[in-house]
Amino acid sequence: MVSLDCGGPIWDRFYLVAPLVLVGTIEPDGSLDLAAKHMAGPVSWENYWGFVCAPTHATYRNARRTGEFTVSYPTPDQIVQASLTAAPRLDEDVKPALEALATVPAEQIDGAHLARASVMLECRVERVVDDLGANSLILGHVVAARAAPDAERSPDRDDADVLAASPLLAFLPPDRFTVVDEGNSFPFHAGWRR
Repeated sequence: MVSLDCGGPIWDRFYLVAPLVLVGTIEPDGSLDLAAKHMAGPVSWENYWGFVCAPTHATYRNARRTGEFTVSYPTPDQIVQASLTAAPRLDEDVKPALEALATVPAEQIDGAHLARASVMLECRVERVVDDLGANSLILGHVVAARAAPDAERSPDRDDADVLAASPLLAFLPPDRFTVVDEGNSFPFHAGWRR
């Protein structure tokens, strides 16, 4: 094993698998902001979901101000759209690349999702954990959720068929992505439960 210096961030020294999601918030002028995030996901067996963001980002400020955010899980063929959401803001503090994205409105909160995303969540901010270095953790309670029909697991479908029909887009931080279109059953020990 190679010892890694923990005097600074270690996350660029090896690859991990992370989701690639788009977090949607509403700007003070009422326009939509979508931002790509990978330090994100469920934070409980209950309906709680969270993401890491810097207080200097509009996503953080918007979620704190409005108390809500959306989550879109893009499909593998939406990698370019996901990349557009990471475009820098111009001097006028706008992201014109967002105008090229097709969106659909949220159902329970003020917001929108990337159209054709495989899973869409709507969250109300539950709490914010600041001072994680330069970052914060925003935790939300999921109040509405939708999934594309081919992405929904069901007792009537083999899970392998679900992954084949609706592959997952995964980010390999810091600089790569991959598509997950197959998986194996995990060999849980007898008596395991969550």
